[in-house]
Amino acid sequence: MDGDEVWAAIEAQRLSLADVLDDLTPEQWEQPSLCQGWRVRDVVAHVASTPFITYGQVLAEFVRARGNLNRTIRDAAIRVAARSSNADLLELVRRSALSRRRAPATKPLDPLFDALVHTQDIALPLGIRHPMPLGPARVAASYIWERDLPGYSPRKAMRGLHLVATDIAWEIGEGQRVCGPIQSLVLVMSGRAAGLPDLVGEGTAALTSRLPSPHGTADR
Repeated sequence: MDGDEVWAAIEAQRLSLADVLDDLTPEQWEQPSLCQGWRVRDVVAHVASTPFITYGQVLAEFVRARGNLNRTIRDAAIRVAARSSNADLLELVRRSALSRRRAPATKPLDPLFDALVHTQDIALPLGIRHPMPLGPARVAASYIWERDLPGYSPRKAMRGLHLVATDIAWEIGEGQRVCGPIQSLVLVMSGRAAGLPDLVGEGTAALTSRLPSPHGTADR
C-alpha cells in the first residue's frame, strides 16, 4: 500500500469504528475493553485523540507518568475520556478520520495498526462481530512482526513459529505452524489472547504460553 492507500484505509477504519460506537448503549461505553483496566470509552478516547495530541502534551504526560511510556498513553486517554461525553468522543472519532496527522514519534503505519486493533478491543468484549478488512490487516500483520512494542516483541514471542493466514495470502516465520484468520494473527501478535480461539496447528500451545497476559494493553 502506498501512502494514500494507507490513509484511505485508516479513514475507512475510523469511520467504521464510529458506526460501531453509534449503536452502543450508555452501559456498553462503560464496559471493560480487551485492554486490561481500560473501559470502552477509554480506548475510544485514545484512538480519537491521538491524531490531535501535540509534542508539548506528550512531554507533559510523560513527565506526569515519571517516564513510564505505557502509563503516559493510558493517563492521556483517561483524561480525555473523563472530560468528554460519549457524543463528544464519537464526534472526535469522526474528526480523526479526516486527519492525516500522526502522533509525535509514531511511524506511518502506526495509525492503521492502532485503528484495526483497537476496533477489536472494543467490539470483541461486547460480542460485536466487526472483522478487520483483509488487505489492511495483512499490511498490519507484516508491520507488527517487525516492530517492538512497549514491553513486548512480537518477533521474539513468535520465534520458532510459522504463522499462516487462512483467509488471505500471508505467512511469516519458521517452525511449528499456527494457522487462522489474519485478524486473529494480528491480535495475538499484538499480545491479545482474544485471537487464540480461531487458531489451529501444532504451534498454538507454545504461542499461548508466550502471550504476555490474557489481555492486551491499549498502547499496543
